[in-house]
Amino acid sequence: MDSDVDYDVFGAACPSRPVLEDVTGRWGSLAMGALADGPMRFNELRRRVEGVSQKMLAQSLQALERDGLVNRQVQSTFPLKVEYSLTPTGEVLAAKLLDLIGYLTGSMPSILDAQQSYDQAHAKT
Repeated sequence: MDSDVDYDVFGAACPSRPVLEDVTGRWGSLAMGALADGPMRFNELRRRVEGVSQKMLAQSLQALERDGLVNRQVQSTFPLKVEYSLTPTGEVLAAKLLDLIGYLTGSMPSILDAQQSYDQAHAKT
């Protein structure tokens, strides 16, 4: 890969755009945030990220693995054991996602107030 290339996520053809989508999609960001606590097996991760279907979690993990953000390690045991963890790049990105998540959850009172004000101002009569 050419390290002199300027990537611009705002450009339609930039290869960073699909990666941004993988990372910032609902299940990708939550999976990465959960994996920041350490390696997890699939079902453990699924329990941690409440509401995600098996199919959506598997697709998100596969995309993040392809992007080099998540490792999938298969241990040849019976039954087969598969564990997911963050790569070094994934760890840095997950820390930034957790900062965003922390800011968001800490701002929820003002966000909920804004939503209520908006809804009241735009209520259909």
